[in-house]
Amino acid sequence: MKNNNANSNNTKLILLHPYILKQGSSNRLWLLAFISFFTVAFLLTLIYTRESTTTAAAITTASSIAAAGGGFTNSLLPTTVINTLLHYASKSNDSYKMSYAEMKPIVDVLRKCSSPCNFLIFGLTHETLLWKAINHNGRTVFIDENRYYAAYYEQLHPEIDAYDVQYTTKISEMKELIATARDQIRNECRPVQNLLFSECKLGLNDLPNHVYEVDWDVILVDGPRGDWPDAPGRISPIFTSGVLARSKKGGNPKTHVFVHDFRRDVERVCGDEFLCKENLVEATEVLGHYVVERMEEKSFQYCRRNNTSFSS
Repeated sequence: MKNNNANSNNTKLILLHPYILKQGSSNRLWLLAFISFFTVAFLLTLIYTRESTTTAAAITTASSIAAAGGGFTNSLLPTTVINTLLHYASKSNDSYKMSYAEMKPIVDVLRKCSSPCNFLIFGLTHETLLWKAINHNGRTVFIDENRYYAAYYEQLHPEIDAYDVQYTTKISEMKELIATARDQIRNECRPVQNLLFSECKLGLNDLPNHVYEVDWDVILVDGPRGDWPDAPGRISPIFTSGVLARSKKGGNPKTHVFVHDFRRDVERVCGDEFLCKENLVEATEVLGHYVVERMEEKSFQYCRRNNTSFSS
């Protein structure tokens, strides 16, 4: 019994307080968090360094290509250029498209136009995306006779700025309309005015206000329809183009006006009447190119010389 008691008295009991266990686990967690933080930081630094190096290399490569390509500084093609490539790739056999010879004079003028160039086009045609792409640093506005097609085209290509207009003219009334314009040349149909407030039968006065305020550098008349007597024809767009060109407040005093389908009577006769023969710098069977200069507000004649191509 004594020996047993002695052994019992010599036995030592060691107790571990819960706080000690908790403290050890906490230290390990902190150590793990510390290591994880520096690991993530190292990986992020590595990724960022690689992306920066890749971006710098891409910029350097793009700059080299731009220098070799004549100074084009945009590293990405504009959306309009991409859409144009897709458009022409899918519709290259369109029978209503302009030929290279027809487009070339217009493109040449646009390339020489001071940036930002203001380009107004009557008609949504096969070349619409091309004109927008060529003038991608400027303002390009389209006017079309079909409200639904203009809305559809804008939905299909949101970068296109298109408006619709209601034409009230008829090709069969061309002689009477020209005679009316001559009679009212000092009033409603004067060559220098803001057409927004005009009642001239030939003038377009229902376009958005800003169209009348812009100093247009280039105007292309390629609409509306004009293939039968009751079609609206291009009498109003040609007259309106002449007034917009002569009424400019600033910018280049000269406006290039192109009239497509120049072989037809309406385009040629109205072009000579309201854009003037002395301003015709180039003409082919399909395209007339006029350069119309700004006029004083009190000017009451369309042309310096009387026209003989049409008589009332």
